[in-house]
Parts: sequence; structure tokens; C-alpha cells
Amino acid sequence: MPTPKLGVCYYPEHWPEARWATDARTMREAGISLVRIGEFAWSRLEPRPGALEFGWLDRAIATLGEAGLGVVLGTPTATPPRWMLARHPDMLALDAEGRPRGFGSRRHYCFAHEGYRAEAARIAGVLGERYGRNPHVVAWQIDNEYGCHDTVVSYSDAAARGFRRWLAERHGAVEALNAAWGNVFWSMEYAAFDEIDPPNLTVTQANPAHTLDYRRYLSACVVAFNAAQVAALRPHTDAPLSHNYMGRILSFDHFAVGRDLEIATWDSYPLGFLEDRSDQGEDWRRRFARQGDPDFQAFHHDLYRAVGRGRWWVMEQQPGPVNWAPHNPAPLDGMVALWTWEAIAHGAEAVCYFRWRQAPFAQEQMHAGLLRPDGAPAPGLAEARAVADALGDLPETGTAPVGLVLDYEASWVWETERQGAECDYFRLVLDVYRALRRAGLSVDIVPPTTTDLSPWAMVLAPGLAIWPPALRAALAAYEGVWLVGPRAGAKTRDFRIPDGLPPEAPGLDVRVARTETLRSDCPVPLAEGGAFRFWREFPEGAAPVLEACADGTPALLGDARRAYLAGWPDDAALDRIVRRAAATAGLATLSLPDGLRVRDRGCVRFVTNYSADAIALDGVVPGASGTLPPAGVLRLARG
Repeated sequence: MPTPKLGVCYYPEHWPEARWATDARTMREAGISLVRIGEFAWSRLEPRPGALEFGWLDRAIATLGEAGLGVVLGTPTATPPRWMLARHPDMLALDAEGRPRGFGSRRHYCFAHEGYRAEAARIAGVLGERYGRNPHVVAWQIDNEYGCHDTVVSYSDAAARGFRRWLAERHGAVEALNAAWGNVFWSMEYAAFDEIDPPNLTVTQANPAHTLDYRRYLSACVVAFNAAQVAALRPHTDAPLSHNYMGRILSFDHFAVGRDLEIATWDSYPLGFLEDRSDQGEDWRRRFARQGDPDFQAFHHDLYRAVGRGRWWVMEQQPGPVNWAPHNPAPLDGMVALWTWEAIAHGAEAVCYFRWRQAPFAQEQMHAGLLRPDGAPAPGLAEARAVADALGDLPETGTAPVGLVLDYEASWVWETERQGAECDYFRLVLDVYRALRRAGLSVDIVPPTTTDLSPWAMVLAPGLAIWPPALRAALAAYEGVWLVGPRAGAKTRDFRIPDGLPPEAPGLDVRVARTETLRSDCPVPLAEGGAFRFWREFPEGAAPVLEACADGTPALLGDARRAYLAGWPDDAALDRIVRRAAATAGLATLSLPDGLRVRDRGCVRFVTNYSADAIALDGVVPGASGTLPPAGVLRLARG
């Protein structure tokens, strides 16, 4: 595989043109070979409707390209200019209270608005015509961070109109919709599709089937918005198309968006995400405040490798303090390099830092770059340079031994019918991923549309609330070790409890008779140690009981190769269950301390230390000895 590349995000429109050549030369000296530009520049590209001004961008691309830098050109559709709102005054998303998400920052559009979608496709096509064959443009980024700032869910008039059309296409007749949604309950029946509004501002909870269909529709709007720009660009360029996704965003189906693109990228902010999106508690955040969560970035690396069908980048990586989290500390020395190496360990083709130079104005002036606002080096620059100096060819990532299913629709089910305050689908999946990482196992994220599970020795599918038909058939044919649950098959496609009761797992005689959710301070102990927390089920059926709760209720049912998990295990219980299943699958496991992680890339094993303290490796990681310092990275040859 070619040597991974390092890149940076750059905004030539922010700086005097006389500075561009100096910046380009300094980037090359730092080992940078890719530069993303243009994704927020619409007001400079088209200051007035139809008045296109490309001269400055022509010169910027030429300056960067002549310095030996490959340009990733962004379509600027995440930041429509002010005149766009005058042209389409109803293009703004509305929140659940009917308030517009207005102009003055970014992402101020509703995905459902067909007029703005056409404008986005138009500017993408114009850019493609001008730069699609430019030899310096090596890739494209469409829009920027779909879903960031909670911008997928909208209750605009455009969304309401589109939703009614979508429902008519999906259900055919309003009588069929009434039957599917169970609208006889509370006299919610409709006489026509035009009577149906988005599910918001109801007196109490809206019909969950109504809510789930709305989430499906909104996701389809994101897919259509992206596809419109893809269709506009494809005739003009052979360079790969990408989008930069975010961390812990489940409001749309990333797999569906990714099917139209060649590369998946994501924006990795380890310290910001630890503060802003972690549910591990204050002690965890304090211990990893300057290093980031040991598993959060890794999970997303594996996720976006799946979304990109093997091709993925980090488009933005944090190089210093950010400006948007509750607290914004500086990274521990060495962590910028560690985060870069970890992405490479998971197969990244490129890691790009955000940003080249810290902006002295506007909303992100407190967000660090590789350079300070005065142009002097910031601490992250030396770490990027050190990684660049050590880069070389690496083996292909290959298939990991373990597959972990993630399904965006399942997250919408859990969110719609949470049942317990802590019951969050992403948290459950990440808990299982953490246990796999503590066991030293490399993981592939498996899309729910997968039809063949044979590449993996072990497959886990936690919280899969609605069975994807293809995946259920694949499990039935799978000869490896699999584990599903809790809440597997809990709902039909129309958000009903199945007639035969969940989970309807292939080949397992198990029925969930009832469930309960648990206070965080009221776990249910398991007989072999650990406990169920948050979610617990009471299963029946003839399947053998592999583990039980301390009160005798079945906790894990099936056999050594296929099993149903009837609750949400804590870390102690998950570690035992994962290691037992791995042993059955013939997989060797480790017992890694908090902060120490391994990831295998072909014949190379990467060992990383997220801890603030040195960790002894003797007897912990085979083939390793001595200690690994804080933020340390070790590469080992694997047999």
C-alpha cells in the first residue's frame, strides 16, 4: 500500500495573497502533501447571484500545486451566502418550536428544500467544470460535516411537504399508513396524506411509528442532497469524491451517503469529543483530559473505513486546543503524533490537520492550528513533522477477526423509545467495542446490509432493534461465532412488537416475555460476576442458559457459537462474555490496562499509550518489553 499522506486544511481567502507561497513552501517542509480548501468560500466565489469570481481560487490552486501539494477542493454548500436567503427565504431549517436556524454562522439550510438543493448542485457543477480536470485537484469534498450542530432534523414547511410525498410513495394509500402506524390508538387516523404533519409539538409523545418514518425521511433527504452534488460533479472529474463525517452523529445513514462516494473521511477531535460527547463520567474525563478517550477515535476510524468500503481519511484532526467544548485543554505532549499514528494503524490513507494557521477573527479564533495567528509554529507542527519523517510503506489493513454491526436505524428506534434515561444505542455499541479493544482484538464495523459474514471469525450485533432482512439471513447462514442482543428484533419495520415476541434470532428458541430499565445505581448482579445495568430482559424458551443473573433469571442463552444476550452488561461482565466468545472462535485475547491499546494492520501491530503514565509492557503485549511512555507509540512485527 502507498505511504500514508499528511495534509492540512487551509483558507487562502483568510490571508493576504502574498502569504500563500510562503505557506505552501512551509507546508512542504513540514511533510504536508495534501491541502483542503474552498469548503466555506461561497461568498468569495459568487459574491452576487451569477457573478462568479474564480481568479483568486485559480491562483491559490496554482500556488499550492506548484509547491507540490495536492488540493482537495470542497464544495461550499455548508455556508450559503446571505443573498441565497433572499432568493430562497424558506430554505432555513426550523427547530421543533418553529424557530428558524438563521444566518450568521453555518449549516443554515434545510436538506429537504428543493430550491437550495438545486443551488448546491449548480455551484458544484460550476466548480467541476472549471477544476474537474485540473491536475492539482486530487480529490473533492462535498459540503462539510452533515449533521453537525443538529442540522438534520428540521420541521420546515419544505420538510413537511416532502415528508407527505415520501409517505405516499412508501405506504401507497393513507389507509395502509393508518394500519402500519396503528393510528386507531388515540384516534390518530388520517383521511389524507395532506393532513399529516412532522411529529413535533404534540401534547405528549408522538406515535413512535410516525417518528421513525420521519427519521427515515430526513436521512433520505441527506442522501438526496449529497447525491445531487455527486451527479453534478461526476461528468467533470475522475478524482475521488468524499464527505467529512463527524463523531457520534447518528441522525442520518452514513452508509447510504457513502455508497455514492469513493472515500469516507471524518473529523477527529479527541479532546473536544471527550468533553462534549463522552458518557463515561467525570473521573474518566479527568484521567484522559489531555489524551482523549482511548476508544472513541478508534471506533470512528473503523466505522468510516466501513463507510468508505476500505478507503478512508481523517480530513480534520485536532492539533491543539479547540474552541467549542465545555473545557478546551492543550494535548499532552506527543498526543498529536499518537492520534495520527492510530489513524494510520486503522488504515487511513491520509491524516489532515485542522487547521494550518489559527484564525485571528470570527468564531474559531480560539481554535489552535499548526501555526499560531502570527504565523509562528504552534506545538502541533513539530509532532506532524516527526510523523512525516517516520512514514513509510505499510501493509494493507485487511479484514479484522471481529465484526461489530452498527445500524443507524437502530439508533433512531432507541432514541424514539428510550424507555430508560441512560439507554442510548451508540453507548451500548461503544461499550461492546471497548470490551473488544480491552481484549486486544482488532475490529471491523459491519454495515446492516451485509449479506456475507464469513470474513469474520466472530460477529456481534448489540441493540439491533429492527432486523435488517439481509443481515438476519446472513446470520442464519453464518458458521462463525455470533452474539446478538439486547433488544434484538424488538420491533417490526412499522415499530410494533413482533407477534411471536422478540428477538426472533436465527436458530434460537428464545422469547423476551418482558423488559425493564434500571436506575444507574440499581444494577442486577450476574452469577459469574459483573452485572446488567440500564436494560434487562426476562427471556423464555428452550435455548440452553449459558449465564444467569444472581436471582436465577437467564442472562445469556444459546450455545457456544450463537447466543442471545438478555441485558446490558457492565464492563466486568462484557470482558468475560467477549473473551469466552473469542476463545470459542479461536481468537487469542489480551488483558490490556486502561489507556493501553493495540491495533493490527497486516503484519504490523501498533501499540499506543493513552495514559498519562508510563505502562510496563512485559507480559502484557506479546513481543514487547520495557515500558511505553505517555503518548508513546510502538510498532511490532507480527508473525
